[in-house]
Amino acid sequence: MKKCLIIYSTTDGHTKKICEHIIDQLEGLQETVLMTISDTSQEELTKYDNIIVGASIRYGKHKKEVHEFIKKNIDAINSKNNYFFSVNAVARKDNKNTPETNPYVIKFLKQTAWNPTFTGVFGGKVDYPKYRFFDKHIIRFIMWLTNGPTDITKSYEFTDWNSVTTFSKKIAI
Repeated sequence: MKKCLIIYSTTDGHTKKICEHIIDQLEGLQETVLMTISDTSQEELTKYDNIIVGASIRYGKHKKEVHEFIKKNIDAINSKNNYFFSVNAVARKDNKNTPETNPYVIKFLKQTAWNPTFTGVFGGKVDYPKYRFFDKHIIRFIMWLTNGPTDITKSYEFTDWNSVTTFSKKIAI
């Protein structure tokens, strides 16, 4: 049975939830381990057949740790079947929900010079009640500018779980 390592960087926990859905889809098909990006060493990467990296966006950027991880480990990652997915609220829009149309995925892959075996992009979650004052109001303003939901008493999940399942099936092959 193939071994799969799923590495993630999350801001509010939604990327981890997507990783757990991928694990459920791979159950019985691949032996899967989930690790945070900060807990993953280069040595760890050598133990797996497939490597998946999932990362969230906040204020238009993936975390610095994601860029550093890819830069530091690009050779080890490229020696395996490797996959990347980004989680962001912009992907809630039909014209920005593919790797070819999502500006954050395009920018990230260009900056890192990484060419994953397969790439996905999934709508994230806006969880206003969970945010601190500053984040709540900045994100609300961004949502207002982009015609998104602005009621700060509610949470909004934009993830198309069927797309996550389809992404998972491509890895299971």
